Formats: sequence, structure tokens, C-alpha cells
Amino acid sequence: MNIIKKLFLLISILSLVLLASCGSGPAPQQGITKIVIDTANSQQAIFGGKKFGPNGEIGTYEKIRGTAYGQLDPNDPKNQVITDIALAEKNPATGLVDYSVDFFILKPTDLSKGAHKVFYEAPNRGSKQYGGFGGMTGNANNPGSASDINTAATYPAFLMEKGYTLIWSGWDAEPMASATLDLIKAKLPLAKNPDGSSISGPMYEYLVNDNNTTKCTATYYSPLSTDTSKATLTMRQSMTDTPVTVSSSAWTWGGPSSCATSSTSTNTNSISFVDGSTFKQSWIYELKYIAKDPYVATVGLAAIRDFMAFMRNAKYDSIGTLNPMAGDITSVATWTNSQPARLFNDFVWLGFNQALDGSKVFDGHLNFIGGGNGLGINYRFAQVGRTERNRQNHIAQLEGVFPFSYTTTTDALTGKTDGRNVRCTATNTCPKVMNLFSSNEMWVKSGSLLTSHPNTGLDLVEPANVRNYLVSSGPHGSGAASTSIAPTTNSQFNSQVDALPIHRGLWVALDEWIHSGTTPPPSAHSSIDKGTATFIPSNGVYTSLGIAQVPQSELGYPNILDTMNKYSGLVTVRNYWDFGPEYNNGILSKIPGTPTGSFYKASVPKVDADGHEIAGIRLPEVDVPIGTSSGWALRPALYGGKSDGLDGAEGSGQFVPLAKDDATKDPSDPRASITTRYGTLNNFVAKRAAAAQTLMDRRLILDADRVNYSTLAKKPITVIANPYYSGAYTYSGFLLP
Repeated sequence: MNIIKKLFLLISILSLVLLASCGSGPAPQQGITKIVIDTANSQQAIFGGKKFGPNGEIGTYEKIRGTAYGQLDPNDPKNQVITDIALAEKNPATGLVDYSVDFFILKPTDLSKGAHKVFYEAPNRGSKQYGGFGGMTGNANNPGSASDINTAATYPAFLMEKGYTLIWSGWDAEPMASATLDLIKAKLPLAKNPDGSSISGPMYEYLVNDNNTTKCTATYYSPLSTDTSKATLTMRQSMTDTPVTVSSSAWTWGGPSSCATSSTSTNTNSISFVDGSTFKQSWIYELKYIAKDPYVATVGLAAIRDFMAFMRNAKYDSIGTLNPMAGDITSVATWTNSQPARLFNDFVWLGFNQALDGSKVFDGHLNFIGGGNGLGINYRFAQVGRTERNRQNHIAQLEGVFPFSYTTTTDALTGKTDGRNVRCTATNTCPKVMNLFSSNEMWVKSGSLLTSHPNTGLDLVEPANVRNYLVSSGPHGSGAASTSIAPTTNSQFNSQVDALPIHRGLWVALDEWIHSGTTPPPSAHSSIDKGTATFIPSNGVYTSLGIAQVPQSELGYPNILDTMNKYSGLVTVRNYWDFGPEYNNGILSKIPGTPTGSFYKASVPKVDADGHEIAGIRLPEVDVPIGTSSGWALRPALYGGKSDGLDGAEGSGQFVPLAKDDATKDPSDPRASITTRYGTLNNFVAKRAAAAQTLMDRRLILDADRVNYSTLAKKPITVIANPYYSGAYTYSGFLLP
């Protein structure tokens, strides 16, 4: 060792001694400190003792339920991105911020026989959503019985048959739903003033009930004062109506947890009418008040980070309880549905994919129907359960704010340079990301901003770790081939475009990308550059409400008769809102925000002669159609819609059937009848099969789903009378001879 190295070592040792003598000690323990297994509600040999795997070699599964307890150091740079972390309630004994989360695990009883891979799902408002994707029944929150495996599914028990461990953990302190025992929740700290008093601030809530029975509506927070004269409640029937103020003497605060449908949290409250009357069906009520006691919502993201880091890396907790996944996990990938997809957009953006020890938390994300939006979580008085839709929450939402994309851009409106990949790139912890989004996100959430520049609307170069896929003409979710149930809040039948086969295909592709480095299918989405998209106008009459109209000629939508399908071009316009001078600190002094007259440059996909989007992943129901599907839809008058067509039907999309044959086709309908298109049933089935084969060749669907398209094509179909469109087609039976 040369003299310079010896001197450097001596100086280093002396520095450490000096620091110790000055009273500095080890950094406080962070992360998950304790797990408690709920043995009464855990179970072995679940699903009736079924053994999984092609020949049963994986064996049985077990269920583990419990609670994880953690703590955060508010001075750790990895936590300081959290709004109000410095004001979060602290444990007086440690000076740390405490939290706890529910967790739920389905794992091979003998982990050595499993795949050593984890499927992680962040619950959607406390609930599991994996049922349709995973071949399970519904959204059962406490799976384990034999009947929870959907034997009629294309891939029953899809994940278990591959040996995955399935994990859920809480992150949301306020699922605005019934206080069901099986909701997976988190207990997060409140933010308090330094003297311990309540923090207060302005709050806005958008309240709609699509029924005529609701008498009590939950609010996200409790008011600072229950004097209703200090709040403002307005009502209007339709989006473009002028709000009317409800007299302060006509309504009252109900108190924490006073609605049967609200959470049991003491932070929530409710409103109701003094005379006991119901809220008008589908009317828009808007409430402005001063709220108190915000919870520190972004601690929920830290809880996901810390819990999964514990699952991956720890053997025991601090009191000696064995980690049930100790030493087993080689990779963790997430699957999300809607709200949690937006959550993971923010999770990556805010740097939470870096664990406290610097390691990577998640290897990959399959984000479904999040688009380019975040969760609006990192703000004081966050409302993570609310979301912008076709008709709701346009003016107060914080999910559609810069940055929108994983690509780094400079926003001319805010002056910021940012992207969702910035922090994880700096720490080398970026996951592989597949964003799967629908036409509905394009129309109601300005989803094009995920893939295009916010100021020009032109294509961005996507990062190497990201792929973006549009489900052409798809709804917010997965459609079903049912036209035998009359439309209600939607003026049409719901979209038939079912994205679940794509989920399974991309899940396998994501796994291969993570483990083998196999290049995933290329991105597929609409584009101004390629001529498959058209800009959303920002010069409409109602842009201050967050809506505009796309001209039919610009989109290329067919001239379907008004008696069958009204086209209005209703679309979300992405405003740049002014939320007040403390917005960059996560504090909103203006809520809802005020319009600035500036807009981001968003677009929607152009369509073909049948009204189906040209770009993206075109499923067989789009490529070989029996009707026109779209991601947008309009409300009927019974549910608040007006003749101007500016009240949307939220997320379900629409399906407008084709005529069965030329004899029953309206001469003014430009779309060819089913008989003219296909001639015979065999020809129709063959075309559906060919379309499915093309998708499988592109690694977008799996083989059993490919086969299933032919099976479904052979079935009869019933189209009942549409109560809102007297001229719509009706028929029943086999489509073709």
C-alpha cells in the first residue's frame, strides 16, 4: 500500500471516530419491521386441494393473510419526495413515521416446486381485479374455494398453472366503498401542524349517483366546520347546464362513516338532505368546503416499495417472524387494472422502484388502462379514489398533469423538463413497462400524451424499457359479447372488444423480456406523424369545462343514422389548469383549478369506414366485425344526457350492430350487412380465425385464446331492441347460413 493510500485510510478512520464522538449513530431502521400472520384466516391446500401444473407437479397452493408494519425516516432522501412527509404524524419513541398494510398471498405450498416468480397486483380501491385475466371467478377478494377457479375460462387458474406466487398489499387508506372485511387497505399517517393541530385547506368533490334511491353521499374528508353556510353545494342535470346553488339550510353533514356505502375511516364524512329526499338520478352535485386532517397518501407508495423489498430480500422481521417468501423470489412483475395502473405510473415517476437499500423493487409492469395519467396522489388532501371520466372530474382532477410520458420532454406551459423514467434512470432501477390502454383513454383521458409530445402532439421516441399498445376501439376494461341486456346509463350496448386475451399474451411476453431478454412485440398505437390520428380541438365553447368536440369529418366516422347512433365528437380536452402558487409543493390553494386558456396537444385515433380505429391492436371483433365498437359513448336523457351529445357514458364504450342481411338493412346505413360481408358462417369463422392467428404470430395472444375466437364465432347472437334508438336493428339466432 503506497503512502497516499495509507494516509487516505487513516483520514477515513479518524473521520468515522470523530463522527461517533459527536453523537452520530446508525441510521434508524426503516421499512417493514414486523409482519403478523392472520392464522385464523390463512389456509393450506386451498382450491379444494387441487394440484397445479400440467401433471400436478407444482402441487397445492396455500393462502396467507396478515398485516405488515413499517416505518419511514422523513429525513431519508428517498422519502422526501412525499408531500407533507415532514408533517406526518411520528412515533414519539423513534421519530419515525409509522404505517401498516394488509397483505394477501397465494403461493405454492412447496415453494421449491413453484416458478419463483411473483405476480403482484395493487388493489383497486381495496379489491382484487385479476379474475378475468387470471381465469378466476369475478373479483372475489378472498379466493381459496374450489369454485373460485373458473373452469369455463379459456385459461382456468392461468397464473397458478404456471407456478406463480400471487401477492397483494394495501396502499390506499380510503377505499370509498363498503367496509367489506376482505378489502385490502392501509393505515397511513395524517399530516398535522407542528403544534399538533389539524391542517385544513380547500376541497372540491364531484358527486353523481346513477340511481334514484341514494340519500347519503360520502365525501373524502371531514369538514373543518359542519356549518353548511361555510360550504357550497350546487346541482345541475347535465354537463353543460349552469349549476344551481342548493340552500345551505336544505342539506347537512352526516358525520364520519354515516353512509352505509362509505369507508369506516374517521376521516370521511357525508352529506344528505334535511328532508330525507334522494339525490336526483345522474344529476351533477359539486361540493366546495374547507376540509381538515389530510392523510399522507404517498406513504402508500412507500409501503408498496418496502413490503415488496421485504418479500424479496428479508428472511425474518425484527422480532424473528419468518418471511413466508424468504429466499424464493427471482422476479416480481405487476399487473394492474385502471386506478392501480395510474398508481404505478406515479410509482416509477416518483422514484419508488428503488428500495431503501438501493435495489430494484419490481422487474416489470403490465399497466392496463392507465394511459399517460397518474393517480393525483402526491398532493395534500389527495382523492385517489376519484378519476376523470367522459363526464366527471374534468376540472379538479390531478391525474392528467405533466409529465404524461415515460420519455423525458420539456413542457412549454410549465417550463419543466421531466418524464416518468427520470428518477429510475438515475438510479438504474427502471422496470420493463408495457402500457396497454384502450380507445376510452384516448377519448376521455387524453391518452395520446403517453406517446406524443405535450406541446406539439408529434410522436416521441419511447425509452428502451417501455412499450405502448392501444386496444383499438376498446372500452375502459374488457367488453363482453352480450346484446341481450338493454342499455341503461349508456345509450348503446356496451363495447364488445375484449382485451383479456391480449393481457395473457403480453404477460408471457413480459416474462420473456424480464428473464430471457427477448424483445417484446413492438408498440402499436395511433399517431399524428403516421396519419392515424387527428388533433383534439381546443377552441370549443366548453373547454373551460374540460370538454370539446372532434369534427366527424376529421375522424372519418361513418354517417350512421341518428336513429341508430348519434355522433357528437365529445372528447376530453387537456387543459393546463392553475391550481395556485403552492402547486409544485403539492398544496392546492385553488381547487378546482382555474382555466388558463392554454392546452396540451392531444389527439384521438382516426377510424375506418366501419368506425373502427385504424391503428393499435385490432382484435378479431374489430377486424372481422358484426357491429361498430368505439371507446366513447353518450348518455341517454334518463341518465343526464342532453340532445347536444355532450354528456358521456363514462368508460363502457359502445356497440352499434350491423344489419343481419340486406333485407333488414336500412338503405341509409353505409355499413355493409353481415350477410354481404361474409356470405356463410364458415367464411365468417375462417376470417375470425385468420385474424386471431395473425395476433398470435405477433405474440399478442396465446394459443387457447386463438382457438377460442373460432368457437365464439360459431355461436348465435341476440340483439334486442334498444330503448333509446327506435330504428336500431334487432335479430336472434345464427348470424349466417
